[in-house]
Amino acid sequence: MKNCVIFDLDGTLADTSGDLIAAANHCFDAMGINERLDPVGDAGTAVRGGKAMLTLGLTRAGLMSGQTVDKWYPELLTAYDSAIDVYTHMYPGAVEAVETLLRNEYAVGICTNKPEALAEKLLRSLGVRDLFGSMIGADTVATRKPDVAPYWAAVDHCGGRRDASLLVGDSETDRKTSANAGVPSILVTFAVGGEDVRPLKPESVIDHFDELHPEIMRLIG
Repeated sequence: MKNCVIFDLDGTLADTSGDLIAAANHCFDAMGINERLDPVGDAGTAVRGGKAMLTLGLTRAGLMSGQTVDKWYPELLTAYDSAIDVYTHMYPGAVEAVETLLRNEYAVGICTNKPEALAEKLLRSLGVRDLFGSMIGADTVATRKPDVAPYWAAVDHCGGRRDASLLVGDSETDRKTSANAGVPSILVTFAVGGEDVRPLKPESVIDHFDELHPEIMRLIG
């Protein structure tokens, strides 16, 4: 059993907002409405998931209903699946940071609220799946973050120690997950929310992946 670092995916390891927004805009086009989400201005909604994007666009168009969101969500996932890596890229230093952890014999995994099949496809497309000993998605276990079950599954499946683990993320959901598990969290400022993570009072905040390893050493050794 090794000291363990678990990463969120969207907005933490990779900027996926462009492809997510493209999938939502595909749906609006298919609905026959003119509303479109902006890849920059609406990126914060993108990382909250497909239903959040559909809700935003439909609300702006004056057509919001939960039934419409539920109806078009599968179409959004299909569109995203078919063009999952057009705009997506790993954040600067992410791969190098994970490789440093592996060289120093940490167990490393992913816990994401993206559906498992999509997360697996994206990681393989980006050429980084083999860096992670576990990959727990939104539907891998019965619950999703901020519940602790998927976090513990990510730790266990990569051979990590629960009592010497932490979560690297970018959102309030990640902060709540770590708090519920009683483990430290490191939140990043280079994602869409930027400095908004500081008021969440995580155990650490980093502005670049170059800063990650020293903070991990400080928090779990």
